[in-house]
Amino acid sequence: MFEILEHTADIGFRARGATARELFENAALALVSIAVEAGGIEAKHPYPIAVNGEDRASLLVNWLSEVLYWLDGCRVALGRFEVDEITEGRVVGKGYGEPRDSSKHPPKLVVKGVTYHQLKVGQDSEGWFAEVYLDI
Repeated sequence: MFEILEHTADIGFRARGATARELFENAALALVSIAVEAGGIEAKHPYPIAVNGEDRASLLVNWLSEVLYWLDGCRVALGRFEVDEITEGRVVGKGYGEPRDSSKHPPKLVVKGVTYHQLKVGQDSEGWFAEVYLDI
């Protein structure tokens, strides 16, 4: 679903999906797993995520930035994602999770933001892929 990429100043990941929806869901899981210990997250409650963008790359950055907002700004640990709609200019979906508890979801790295640095979003014979670097 995703793999961590090494970088000197930041951390990155490569995510894949059979569809664009699955790619966005898996990329969100990668982000959460970098920031917190995600194994104990109970995907109980739905939290809405909707973003706009000019292209797939900006949509992915905006989607992941919204996930990060829920994680840090709202203190919600999200353990499952569902994209309901994806168009050229909009992504609408939900993250499922619970209020963040540092004993249940211990922090791993402080993710300050999602960057455009070396960002790649595309499609190949295996489906959709993305390479994303996070500012830590």
